[in-house]
Amino acid sequence: MKQDFYTDTKTNRRDFLNYILSISGLGFIVSVLYPIIAYLKPPRQSEVEVSNVLACKLSELEKESYKIIRFGNKPVILIRTVEDKLVAFSATCTHLDCTVQYRKDFGTIWCACHNGKYDLTGRNISGPPPKPLDKYKVILKCEDIYISKMA
Repeated sequence: MKQDFYTDTKTNRRDFLNYILSISGLGFIVSVLYPIIAYLKPPRQSEVEVSNVLACKLSELEKESYKIIRFGNKPVILIRTVEDKLVAFSATCTHLDCTVQYRKDFGTIWCACHNGKYDLTGRNISGPPPKPLDKYKVILKCEDIYISKMA
């Protein structure tokens, strides 16, 4: 009878010590891994408030061409159409945030990631993009092209 009591107590102590050591080891691993993961994760960038941006000179942008311009933290696509009209949209696809480009052979804005297409009003016309591109206002002052947010 004494021997059974002794082995039960020894087993309970051993289980308790294994439990405590496991939790301590897990805590140590977390305390080492958390700073490493926090260091590798890029910091959040706050939104830069920009009202308007000088995109380029009119002479730098040929007909049926485009240019990607940084508008704060976001890319904007500026397009000069066949009719010599200037339009600007967010250059980030609404599907998976890929950068779009202008395809003059189709006359559309095209996302190479999943073949999404937008017309020159920013409306999605084919592919997986769920919504249209955000539109920006284009202001022409003498030879300078400015882009600003829509009101």
